[in-house]
Amino acid sequence: MPKFPGVRVLPLLVLALVTVRASNANCEASTSDQSSSPHAPANPSPTGSEDAPSTSTDLFVMAGSDIDRPGLLPRANYNIGIGHTFGFLKKDPVGDELTFGYTYENAGSHGFLHTTNGEHTEQIGVMKNFSLPRTQTFTGYTWVQEGITSYTGYNHVLNRLDTGLSIGAIVHLSFHNSIWIQESYSKVVTVPWYTTSSIGYTYSW
Repeated sequence: MPKFPGVRVLPLLVLALVTVRASNANCEASTSDQSSSPHAPANPSPTGSEDAPSTSTDLFVMAGSDIDRPGLLPRANYNIGIGHTFGFLKKDPVGDELTFGYTYENAGSHGFLHTTNGEHTEQIGVMKNFSLPRTQTFTGYTWVQEGITSYTGYNHVLNRLDTGLSIGAIVHLSFHNSIWIQESYSKVVTVPWYTTSSIGYTYSW
């Protein structure tokens, strides 16, 4: 039987043609996907809402000064806690992050950092994180907390209900590291209200 070189070459040409057409189709599909999102940032930030994971955990440490009423009495305030953001709560108007924290405050009549009279508070809270226009480095939050405050240094421990409302801003250094700046209003039953200005560091994962 005579051999025809063209018969051997023809299948290879067909295979090459199919491969080229498939490659072109993939390139066109990729170009179409990119052009369909004209508002996507050229260099998306890890803090952007599209790239950030739906859930995260925050470990925060904050320090600040209470301004006790009546008058303007500065007192030390230290806070440590943990919070977890839930993806299914992103659109909830109250909050998308549940928190638990411990706060120590100087409850003495003098001094700033520490006295024998302490105020120890364990609180649970709901935090609402929200973005700010034209920036991905800064975000804001509101925070509602409720807990039990224990006053020590007296003949017996005094337990009181504590309610706190906070508003703050977060400076995102990276996905894992951020700085929190916060202003809070707090009210303990039977005790005059007070405000607290705080700054802290948060590690997220």
